[in-house]
Amino acid sequence: MSLIMSTGRRSRSLSPSSSRDPFQVKRSSVAQFPPSTIARSYPSAGHEANAYAGNRTITPASTPSLSLSSSTSSDDTVLDESDDHDLRTTLASEQTSNTIHDEFGYCANQNYRCISQHNPEKPVAEDEIEEPPYYILFTTYLSYLLVIVFGHLRDLIGKRFAKSSFTHLMPYDGYAPLNSDFDSFYTRRLKQRIDDCFSQPIASVAGRTTLVYDRYSEDFNRTQIYTGKTTRALNVASYNYLGFAQSHGGCADAVEESIIRYGVSTCGTRLEGGTCDLHRIAEALVARFVGTEDALISSMGFATNSTIIPALVSKSCLIISDEHNHASIRTGARQSGAHVRMFKHNDMHSLEGLLREVISQGQPKTHRSWRKILVIVEGLYSMEGTMVNLPKIIELKRKYKFYLFVDEAHSIGALGPHGRGVTDYFNVSPGSVDVLMGTFTKSFGAAGGYIAGAKPLIDSLRVHGYCGPYAEAGAPPVLTQIVASMASIMGVSSDLVLPTSRSTSISKSSTNEVLMPSVADERPLPSMVPASALPTWLSLPPHLSDGSEAYERIRRLAFNSRYLHAGLKKLGFITYGHPFSPIVPLLIFNPGKMPMFARMMRRLKPTPVAVVVVAYPATPLVTSRVRFCLSAAHTKEDIDIVLRACDELGDLMDLKHGRGERWPIEEIVTRSNELVHST
Repeated sequence: MSLIMSTGRRSRSLSPSSSRDPFQVKRSSVAQFPPSTIARSYPSAGHEANAYAGNRTITPASTPSLSLSSSTSSDDTVLDESDDHDLRTTLASEQTSNTIHDEFGYCANQNYRCISQHNPEKPVAEDEIEEPPYYILFTTYLSYLLVIVFGHLRDLIGKRFAKSSFTHLMPYDGYAPLNSDFDSFYTRRLKQRIDDCFSQPIASVAGRTTLVYDRYSEDFNRTQIYTGKTTRALNVASYNYLGFAQSHGGCADAVEESIIRYGVSTCGTRLEGGTCDLHRIAEALVARFVGTEDALISSMGFATNSTIIPALVSKSCLIISDEHNHASIRTGARQSGAHVRMFKHNDMHSLEGLLREVISQGQPKTHRSWRKILVIVEGLYSMEGTMVNLPKIIELKRKYKFYLFVDEAHSIGALGPHGRGVTDYFNVSPGSVDVLMGTFTKSFGAAGGYIAGAKPLIDSLRVHGYCGPYAEAGAPPVLTQIVASMASIMGVSSDLVLPTSRSTSISKSSTNEVLMPSVADERPLPSMVPASALPTWLSLPPHLSDGSEAYERIRRLAFNSRYLHAGLKKLGFITYGHPFSPIVPLLIFNPGKMPMFARMMRRLKPTPVAVVVVAYPATPLVTSRVRFCLSAAHTKEDIDIVLRACDELGDLMDLKHGRGERWPIEEIVTRSNELVHST
């Protein structure tokens, strides 16, 4: 089932192996291990990275490439204590090399790099929304209409002639049904039909590739039957922007050490006994990373918004929210009791018009002035891939005097030349934003979220935010992953250099609300983190501690994002999003094409591709889409695989409705650098 290899005083279990899977090697085929094809151009980079992982001595060898798919079963060979020691050493070295490349595809070609940065000489481009032909909209609406009509017809007939299948939807023994037929109709009649495209379990690290469990259904997805086998697929479905989702390397070794020292939980809330030194270190590091005075860490990204926003505003306050803001923001806004108004997505004219209206009219009925106005936007919108027009919003902020809350869940780490998010991308001072929020799931390979801002504000949120008194504290292994990955992005310096900042005056708006800053803090971004700010036992390898590898990852992610975005455009697809966004939505429209696309991508030969499809209610009814999530772990050849697959399926399923010049796929692959640097 798993291959156990020695790593000093500890052992580590690797993923299942199969003779048919070139990513994994069985004992009987070590000598016949196939040479690399795609990765021939960068064997030295792969070798160096493999040597870094666990400080092992590895003989030079080609890095295995992404190629033929296969399934692994529970009958795979297990290397136990009775195996020959020399064979164990050889196999462990090969297996480690394969697993590392599965998780992160190394590329030494410096042409496949790009810098994510706004050109100040050009205005911020407005989002372009292409409309499909009318027949696509007509057939999409017709598809939903047919599904709804036939669904209600089946319910009507079933409740009369197959009552046993509908008992959970009808009153029984004096009890009302927990789920009425109206509430559950969408789940039963629409989503369940394509449930095999959602909640797909995996059996490995969500890295460059992943092992996907094979399953099927004999009852129209009411239940799923697992075959016991897995398929290795190229992973463009996971949030792993900088490729830190790895089971090997400096970060993974640090997490392993933290489990030995701290265990897996502090067994308490932050205000009780759940705070340890890792919380203090991680919060200080986050504050330095984003360029603020202080930061607060929450154990859950969704709860960061839903529990902190009610602590910022209350009755007689106003929240102005982008119409495409995340559900966590909407939940927090509803719980706050504040009045909520929305403006058109990323439309600065709509925002300014709304600001003029609400400021001039004041509160409803009484027309008194608002106690506080809080504008909430996202740095990078998760469903559209669009980027906030931060310079314009800051300009409006100075004009209309509102507080600004920026959710950087998807932008922190992924945008900017230093990975510091939208403020870094636009070269804007972080002090221009009153509240910076972010999560650790997307770019840091961890979990949870943070709120960063002025120290008095954060001190108040520790008490008034529900995540402090009531939620469990972040787990030590997760905190270690945050510290290790973030420190590797910043780089570690032996000299203690503290950034200077101006004092920030604070105004208090009410006795039961938190404090809000009234003067922007012009705190510069520090270049490196001092070693004294990290745990004394944390030791990162040189390529991580000097920040060089993280810098390469940031540039690789920027290249991959622009390449896939531009390539899909040239193929003729309708896509949304900013060219530097690692989220690339490809519009499918018709609900019947959505599961077809996902299933065909998963069955591609020789390389299956794992994708995420999204539909109503997460998106508008007629804009079903596949959402590609790119990573620095992907190589240029991986993006080529995705483009070739999309080109084939796009022709087959009539998905190419975009305007503009079209290129054949071979020209796109050949002229990739021209595409990236010209768009």
